[in-house]
This record gives sequence, structure tokens and C-alpha cells, in this order.
Amino acid sequence: MGIGKELKKRALGVTAKAMEKLMADEKRAMQVANALGKVQRGKQALDKGQEELMRAFHFAPKSDFKAVGKKLSSLKRRLRELDEKLGTLSEETDGK
Repeated sequence: MGIGKELKKRALGVTAKAMEKLMADEKRAMQVANALGKVQRGKQALDKGQEELMRAFHFAPKSDFKAVGKKLSSLKRRLRELDEKLGTLSEETDGK
């Protein structure tokens, strides 16, 4: 086993033990869960504010780019399917 893999394995072991000790106390586990919830809500508020600001300056927000990316992916997949169908039809007409 390489040194990198060994270090990674040990680090994961130490992390797992630390998490076990941290979460062993139910009260402390609830505090951690509440803190994580606050962080997530804060990130959502920040993302929403950033999106509103981008729109106010007439810039496309990240969500618009994601939506366009999904649409392009869908179109590429559909184009590939149509290309395959055309290839099949072309082979059938060439064979006759």
C-alpha cells in the first residue's frame, strides 16, 4: 500500500473516532445538528441574495446557467437519438 493511501486510511479512522466521540452525547449531537441547519439556512439566504443582486445588475445568475446547461444536455441527448434513428433508416433504405 502506498504512503498516500495509508495516510488517507489513518485520517479517515481518526475522523471517524472523533465523530463518534462528538456524537456520543445526544445533547452535543443536537447542537451540532442545529449549527449545521443554521449554516445551511445561511447559505440559502446568501445564494438567494446573490441571485437577486445579479438580476438587479442584469447579469445572469448561476441558476440560469444551470438551467441552460440542463436544456443543452437534453437537446444533445435528443439529437443523438435522432441521429441513431436516421442512421437506422439510412441503412434500411440502402439495403433495399
